Amino acid sequence: MRTGERVIISEDLTTEILGRGEFGERIVLLHPRGDLFEVLERVGHVPLPPYIRRPDTVADKTRYQTVFAQERGSVAAPTAGLHFTPEILARCNAEIARVTLHIGLGTFQPLHGDVVENIVLHEESFVVQPEAVRAMDRAKRVVAVGTTSVRAIESDPGTSTRLFLYPGAKFRRTGAMLTNFHLPKSSLLILVCAFAGTELALSAYRHAVEEKYRFFSYGDCMLIV
Repeated sequence: MRTGERVIISEDLTTEILGRGEFGERIVLLHPRGDLFEVLERVGHVPLPPYIRRPDTVADKTRYQTVFAQERGSVAAPTAGLHFTPEILARCNAEIARVTLHIGLGTFQPLHGDVVENIVLHEESFVVQPEAVRAMDRAKRVVAVGTTSVRAIESDPGTSTRLFLYPGAKFRRTGAMLTNFHLPKSSLLILVCAFAGTELALSAYRHAVEEKYRFFSYGDCMLIV
C-alpha cells in the first residue's frame, strides 16, 4: 500500500495511507461514517496476535479482554491479566492498585539489533494515578500483573514511555511479577530476564517447553518472586 492510497474497509469506513515506518508499519487516517468507535465495534475484528492462526470469533470479544479493562487504546490485551476473573479478584486480600498502559504494535515486533543498549524501544502511552502511587508506597511488596504493568510503574512520571528494561536494569517498585511466556527475540522476554535473571528465566522457559506449557496470549503464566 502506497502513501496517499485509500483502502475501503466497509461502506462505513475507509482509510487513507499517510506514511510508512521503517519496519513495515503504516500511518493511516480513518474516515468513518458516524462515530468511529461505533463503526469499529460493528465492522472491526478482535486484533488477535499473529501467532494465533485462526479467525477471531464472537467469544474472543470477552475472552481476549481483562475483567478490569476500562480505557480504550490498547492494540492487545495484557496477557497476564487474562488469568483473573471477578471471583479471583474478590478473593485477593492485598490492596489492588490499577494502572493503564496502552499496548502498541511494537509489542509484537522482534527486536531490531543485536546490542540491547543500542535499541530504541517503541513508545506507549500510560497513566499511573497518584492514588496508585500511594498504594504502592504503602505496600510491603508490589506484585505486578504482567510486563505491561511493570513498564508503567517503572517509568518516570509522564504520559508516554520508551522504557526498555534489559539485564542490569534496576527495578524501583516491582517486587514480584506474574507473566505469561513470551515470544523469542522480544522486548518482553528481555524484561523477564532482567527481572528474574537470564539463567533462571531461560531455565523456566526450557521447563515450559519440555512440559508442553501453552505460550503467549492464551497461554500459561508464571509467578516470579
